[in-house]
Amino acid sequence: MNPANKLTLARIMLIPVFIVFFAEYPVRLADSNAFIQFLNQYGTYMAVGVFVLASATDKLDGYIARKYHLVTNLGKLLDPLADKLLVSVALIMMVEAGMIPAWMAFVMIGREFIITALRMAASAQGIALAADRYGKWKMVSQVVAITAVLLNNYPFQWLTSLRVDSFLMVIAVMMTVMSGYHYVVKNVKLLI
Repeated sequence: MNPANKLTLARIMLIPVFIVFFAEYPVRLADSNAFIQFLNQYGTYMAVGVFVLASATDKLDGYIARKYHLVTNLGKLLDPLADKLLVSVALIMMVEAGMIPAWMAFVMIGREFIITALRMAASAQGIALAADRYGKWKMVSQVVAITAVLLNNYPFQWLTSLRVDSFLMVIAVMMTVMSGYHYVVKNVKLLI
């Protein structure tokens, strides 16, 4: 397995770590376990670090694969899957924690199902649909927005009373819809 694919697998393996750090544990467990108490107090910040680290590996594994000609079919499969899993898990847990409304997660995760279905249909016809720049911008906007929401508007709270994290999440939803629309319009004619 080449270094790019190892980074992609590391991104997938960081997802359970993110879940452990982000989860809110019952008070009765925290009272009897110092580590659980620590996680309840600081786990969200640790989850942010894991999320940012995992997100950064996306850029790095792609760079390594292209620069050293290590692009493989396994990498083509795992890389977008790792992205979708990471973002989807973060969104679902944020909905559970009451940090974002469920409709935002539904839109962002729904877009991924639509694009995946389109790619599968294309693949069945022997057509490989590559990611485009709109999808990359979408991913960046999602990572920035999710990070801002996880940090509960920090450090923006010191600069303004506006909820910059909420604004960034709305931008991420709009980028998600725009990139999905663009991708479908651009590629659906290849399948007809």
